[in-house]
Amino acid sequence: MHYLCSMKEKKKAIIYQLMPRWFTNCRENCVPNGSIRQNGVGKFNDIDETKLRSIKSLGASHVWYTGVIEHATATDYSRQGILPCNAHVVKGKAGSPYAIRDYYDVCPDFAVKVKNRMAEFESLVERTHRTGLKVIIDFVPNHVAREYESDAKPVGVSDLGEGDNPMMFFDPKNNFYYITGQEFAPVGVDLGHGDGAYSEFPARATGNDCYTASPGRDDWYETVKLNYGIDPWNGSKHFDPVPSTWTRMLDILKFWTGKGVDGFRCDMAHMVPVEFWQWAIRQIKQINPDVVFIAEIYDVALYRSYIFDGGFDYLYDKVTLYDTLRGILCNGWSASELTRCWQTVEGIGDHMLNFLENHDEQRIASQQFLGDPFKALPALVVSATMSTAPFMLYSGQELGEPAADAEGYSGRDGRTTIFDYWSIPTLRRWHQGKPTADERRLRSLYRKVLHLARSEKSLSRGGFFDLMYVNQDTLDVHRQYAYLRHCEGEMALVVANFGDTEVDASVRIPQHALECAQMPHGNYHGEELLSGTTVDLTFNGEDSVRVHIPAHHAVIWKYTH
Repeated sequence: MHYLCSMKEKKKAIIYQLMPRWFTNCRENCVPNGSIRQNGVGKFNDIDETKLRSIKSLGASHVWYTGVIEHATATDYSRQGILPCNAHVVKGKAGSPYAIRDYYDVCPDFAVKVKNRMAEFESLVERTHRTGLKVIIDFVPNHVAREYESDAKPVGVSDLGEGDNPMMFFDPKNNFYYITGQEFAPVGVDLGHGDGAYSEFPARATGNDCYTASPGRDDWYETVKLNYGIDPWNGSKHFDPVPSTWTRMLDILKFWTGKGVDGFRCDMAHMVPVEFWQWAIRQIKQINPDVVFIAEIYDVALYRSYIFDGGFDYLYDKVTLYDTLRGILCNGWSASELTRCWQTVEGIGDHMLNFLENHDEQRIASQQFLGDPFKALPALVVSATMSTAPFMLYSGQELGEPAADAEGYSGRDGRTTIFDYWSIPTLRRWHQGKPTADERRLRSLYRKVLHLARSEKSLSRGGFFDLMYVNQDTLDVHRQYAYLRHCEGEMALVVANFGDTEVDASVRIPQHALECAQMPHGNYHGEELLSGTTVDLTFNGEDSVRVHIPAHHAVIWKYTH
């Protein structure tokens, strides 16, 4: 029902995710399926200190630069000495940032001078640090682009696949799985004809654990699955001696750690054995104990193993908190389901990463999600203040970006494309100093909530007490959710209203909650932190507190003795 206040002074992390590809691209009138020349592209150099200070002003502590490492693209950089990719195995004109082409290089799209691309990225890292923010990048360990070939690897480093025996479906010394005797022939995908065709023999397994020569169009056909020493036919593990893939991936992590990167968001981490993470993370933290590892993971049964055995600092809380909040907002789920969320991760809640948007999910303001970003305010407050866990927001979320465009490879699906060259209207207006009144108002709300989540000790590192079990008759448990956060003589009462109508309610705070918060009986001063309203009151045990909550809103009442 509750957990105690942490004595750590460390503030809650707030992560701001952005894609350099479109974050600063102000090109108007983009063309669906347009080239980089037609639609433009953002640059590392354009993410200047002014923009970084703006991000920090939201309350952010970290920036996740998404899609930094060089990935397969249909754009031809052969004049700059980069081998071109076969467009038939590239999704979209820009290509998926998760089809890695060269683990030791950065995306040339983002450089003003392509031959100076790594130096421009290093300058971005330095600039970000100078602004007081930390840097997170993607680490994509499960799969690579079909035409993976590093032209920037350090001397003495071998490419993935060098030395493989393609006559073996599985060999622990191989980096890939080979579909022996069969040519790569994805279903519904045009591989071209003549000299421009893409050919692969023998076929290699596809990144989403598709062990066939004929993945479908909805599979990750543009990627190749990496072999970490597990035979997929019988599940047997071959980790001694240490597989080649392990050592090569560790070298890549060391390389980027050496570039000053402060953390890694590890793509589809649960598709890589936990034993690798245990082995690799420990060694990286010996180099820099402050490097943060975040797992994209969707299997709740693996949560504790990937934290306690694997060594991850944080895990995506997608299938518990995110899915539940979306169900409440869109599908009529009961707000009381939020109790199940914290119970599911009890004991590891501070290792979760909470969010309402990221590049895989639909935008809140999209017609496919909620349509109105202001109606998500109660979900924002809950996601940002329910626990000590970090909170992540996706660039444009704070402005109500609706993702209303059909950009090309990405259709009108409520998501901002990761495959196409594009420009984002809300961000474009913000950078140009022309946001709408609603965009300013929404951003101000995000700024207030996120600053409170970081600065208020009860919210940033406080204990938690669920109040729903004593408020079944005082609140509409389907539309309201109430809890306490407490730390060192302070207590915050949070009540979220997911309903369409305003609420006046008496919220019970039982004696047991006051004891857990170590709040003695007596007179208290209360301040509602979102509105500034104040009140003086007395707690004597089994008390009720009167609250007014507007529709689609929340209150955060801070009480001090």
